[in-house]
Amino acid sequence: MSTKLALSDDILLRVEKPARYIGGEINMVVKDPDKVDIRFVMCFPDVYEVGMSHLGIQILYDMFNRREDTYCERVYSPWTDLDKIMREEHIPLFTMETQSPVKDFDFLGITLQYEMCYTNVLQILDLAGIPFHSEDRTEDDPIVIGGGPCSYNPEPIADFFDFFYIGEGETAYDEILDLYKANRAAGGTRKDFLRKVSHIQGMYVPSLYTVEYKEDGTIRSFTPIADDVPAKIRKQVVTDLDKCVYPEKQLLPFLKVIQDRVVLELQRGCTRGCRFCQAGMIYRPNRERSVDHLLAMAKTMLDVTGQDEMNLSSLSSSDFSGLQELVYKMIDECRERHVSLSLPSLRIDAFAVDVMQKVQDVNKSSITFAPEAGTQRMRNVINKGLTDEDILSGAGKAFAAGWNKVKLYFMLGLPTERDDDVKGIAQLGNAIAAEYYKLPKEARHGRVNVTISTSYFIAKPFTPFQWMPMITKEHFLENQRLLKATVNEQLNAKSLEYHWHDAETSELEGIFARGDRKLIPVIEEAYRRGCIYDAWTEHFKYNVWKEVLAEYGITVEFYNLRERPKDEILPWDHIDIGVSRSFLWREYEKAAREEITPNCMKQCSGCGAAAFGCGICKAPRHKEADA
Repeated sequence: MSTKLALSDDILLRVEKPARYIGGEINMVVKDPDKVDIRFVMCFPDVYEVGMSHLGIQILYDMFNRREDTYCERVYSPWTDLDKIMREEHIPLFTMETQSPVKDFDFLGITLQYEMCYTNVLQILDLAGIPFHSEDRTEDDPIVIGGGPCSYNPEPIADFFDFFYIGEGETAYDEILDLYKANRAAGGTRKDFLRKVSHIQGMYVPSLYTVEYKEDGTIRSFTPIADDVPAKIRKQVVTDLDKCVYPEKQLLPFLKVIQDRVVLELQRGCTRGCRFCQAGMIYRPNRERSVDHLLAMAKTMLDVTGQDEMNLSSLSSSDFSGLQELVYKMIDECRERHVSLSLPSLRIDAFAVDVMQKVQDVNKSSITFAPEAGTQRMRNVINKGLTDEDILSGAGKAFAAGWNKVKLYFMLGLPTERDDDVKGIAQLGNAIAAEYYKLPKEARHGRVNVTISTSYFIAKPFTPFQWMPMITKEHFLENQRLLKATVNEQLNAKSLEYHWHDAETSELEGIFARGDRKLIPVIEEAYRRGCIYDAWTEHFKYNVWKEVLAEYGITVEFYNLRERPKDEILPWDHIDIGVSRSFLWREYEKAAREEITPNCMKQCSGCGAAAFGCGICKAPRHKEADA
């Protein structure tokens, strides 16, 4: 079936990277749109190269298209050059597969991976001709669904979506699509469907809830409008990863994307319990795929894609119980195929160094550590579970194996941070460089390069730090200057390099992360004043955001800088991730006391995720979920 492109040759020649918009990629699904009952478009609200790197979209795309009655297509945010042309020439936003207007679809599913993409969500709706607010949409508009990590606090963008899917997408979409067909066959309306879909676990329909505020700006109440609407929305969880859908024929782009490789997901969740990490909490419990299943999937994916690199993906790959067996079996397979393996999230130990020697080109790659904090005290506060000895020993093993480049990732502004914690980052970098120079001269490969990178700590929902204040932008910049000066004072300063993250973007991200519905008109107004691609430094309009926030009475002090009391109703309290509020509060108190909580593999901490009855929580040592 031939498809006429939505953009003329003239327009394609005027834009950067026209391959972003023409579709036709290898493994793209082709169906006759006139022979299906449901048309679903999946959207990643960022540029094509970023969206094509996202595994979640690939999983849902494959899953939807396995249904004979459904055709799932894709759309990404047009880059700024095409955005301008589309507005000037009144070209409606279109899909990759059939180049059809997005407005003609039954569903528009938007994945929300990062708070700074919120204005891009409005760009998608605007270019598609879909009203921004759910209440203004008619029977002719698609049902707009939000999902992904930002949907765990969807309140700042609640009015822009018809409903949010909370949790893992493989579990309930068949039920949702069947419900949609049944509702339509019975002559039901859009509102009828949304009311019915709210009865499915994990589906949050913002229009079915009302929020009241106190005079101080905090939430007084969050209430369903009717008895049949659930007061709590409990997330969806895949209980057996070996039995759920996984895309064997992953889409292959025509241009280089951010993650241009086959992705093999080892497990979901994490057992570490780092207190700053939202993903480590919202994706509990930890669940693994079997080694045999992974090996079979890997062979199939390499057969059908022809890719020359495979990424073994996980929040903490080293904690995958079958990692050694899997990797050693895959090394032989990959060597025969001339395929390289990448293993992010490894703890640097003897096994990791041995593996990386086998799968990486030592001369071209660097070893990455994420200590997150420079002192043991600070790592205890965040429950990182790494000692200086672990870090220095790992670096020494890597250097002995031939590496001379190390990347270190830290956060500035962590709760209870002191000047000596900031200085400790530089001192740890210096100590790692010193490990290199302990090697005999003949064993070294030139000068060691240690790159220190810092980001601004952002307090996220569903972490023990959700009640804690962030530091001011000014304080963050002071810490950067202190760290830079301390780096320059080190004995091995010539081997150290310091990079830092933008403070202004992080400040706004903090507001969005713990925001409420009062931010809805702010985001809309900022978009109307030209804010788009806020995650891209060259397009971020900080002064515009400052003006709009001030006009609507939104302050950094209220959203970022105050400590929240234990009994405050938080904007996301109506969402149930399985990890209990009481557990998070206990972890908050332990952080203040600088106490460590053991890894889930060693001891259950009673977080509540055992209620899902799967993964690591099936072990007999685990307690029942607490209140």
